[in-house]
Amino acid sequence: MTHALAQRLDAFARISPYDETGIAQLTRVARVVPPRRAPVGEGERPNFVHVIVDGWACRYKSLPDGRRQIVAFLLPGDLCDLNVYILKQMDHGIAAITRLSVADIAPDDMDALTANHPRIAQALWRETLINQAVQREWTVNLGQRTASERIAHLLVELYLRLRTVGLARNESCDFPPTQNDLASAAGLTAVHVNRTLQELRRDGLIELERRRLTILDMRRLMDLAMFNPNYLHLHR
Repeated sequence: MTHALAQRLDAFARISPYDETGIAQLTRVARVVPPRRAPVGEGERPNFVHVIVDGWACRYKSLPDGRRQIVAFLLPGDLCDLNVYILKQMDHGIAAITRLSVADIAPDDMDALTANHPRIAQALWRETLINQAVQREWTVNLGQRTASERIAHLLVELYLRLRTVGLARNESCDFPPTQNDLASAAGLTAVHVNRTLQELRRDGLIELERRRLTILDMRRLMDLAMFNPNYLHLHR
């Protein structure tokens, strides 16, 4: 099976079998992180590039009183931070939502990969720019969209990102985040998220049962969210 990272990068630049082999060699050894544990914590010194091989994680920021804001969901094929090892300490944390497999790539190995595989280097630059675009869209989500628009937008984005790496089809995908996770990402309470999901169900837009999401009417859900997929730059 093509590694999820190769599939993700192939959305930004054409990845060859030679490139896929290079990626597979660096990500073949992965450590397992139990659900709700932090493979990388705030304040720690980053020594590796971390790649999500399997499972779901999130990037988060914490306040001194324990409150936490999820600022990104990390899916299979995502790099937690491409060049984070040049910093002295992490200004955010990475936490596992599900059982997680993470590949830790040494900086020298990542440098060799990009030097020997120009297509991968090009795709990684695009991936970095797209991550910034996603953060801008999340800022708009929190600042301007209503609760139903925020949740609808988040559901569509995650579905499209999963489809890019072959983990979603026919408008259906596994969806392990809890309502608390969605609340932390959308700036809402868990009660408000529950009410919003119920409204989306009643309107015939989604089904969400046993941690599986089915989008029943993609066009209407995108219209509700005012979703423009251009920020994901999935031209390929």
